[in-house]
Amino acid sequence: MGKSLEEFDFQKGEILLFDKELDWTSFDLVRKLRNFLCRQTCVKKLKVGHAGTLDPKATGLMIVCTGKETKNIDQIQAKEKEYIATIRLGATTPSYDRETAENEFFPTDHLSPELVNETLSTFIGEIDQIPPLFSAVKIEGKRAYEHARKGSDMVLQAKKITISELELLNFSKEEIVLRVVCSKGTYIRSLARDLGSALETGAYLAGLCRTRIGNLHLDDAWSLDDFMAKFKTDSPG
Repeated sequence: MGKSLEEFDFQKGEILLFDKELDWTSFDLVRKLRNFLCRQTCVKKLKVGHAGTLDPKATGLMIVCTGKETKNIDQIQAKEKEYIATIRLGATTPSYDRETAENEFFPTDHLSPELVNETLSTFIGEIDQIPPLFSAVKIEGKRAYEHARKGSDMVLQAKKITISELELLNFSKEEIVLRVVCSKGTYIRSLARDLGSALETGAYLAGLCRTRIGNLHLDDAWSLDDFMAKFKTDSPG
């Protein structure tokens, strides 16, 4: 992170780590970064892409590749990921997160840390997971969320995913916090939905932060504002 602007070669290719802000889309981050780099380097066209989408209501690690490093995006996306997930118990939403309003409510008096841990153990390993309808999965040439926003109640096809670790970090009868280590293609929103169903409480994802992709960590990531401030300072004139 100590490199100056002159030491980066964005056309030859760089792998940059960023902490995505809440309510930004993944494309928002890529677009803002591309525009900034093109202005600072006087390059009219620069390849910039991200290795792994984060929902607008999620924060945390996004890996952005520039130039020739964009060829490595698929390889980076395939790596194991780690998240810290805050899951609201006792209610559901159509999108399985805070993007839509709560629509059903359930009792939580029967919950205990022991029951939650016992239930979490059933999700470890390779499992079938149904993606959320409010997602970017393509159906008949359109994104699933386009169908969802038109009122469709179709169910997506289940996909094989792997959850390596599930650790209960905090428990209350209204909310739990989990550390999740999982494979590419895992929807933590779907995990929240399925966990709520298994606990007979309903649940949805109230907060999500991605902390690791492979051996790359959020602790080493820039905020976009800090990145731009540094290179405006480092740039000549």
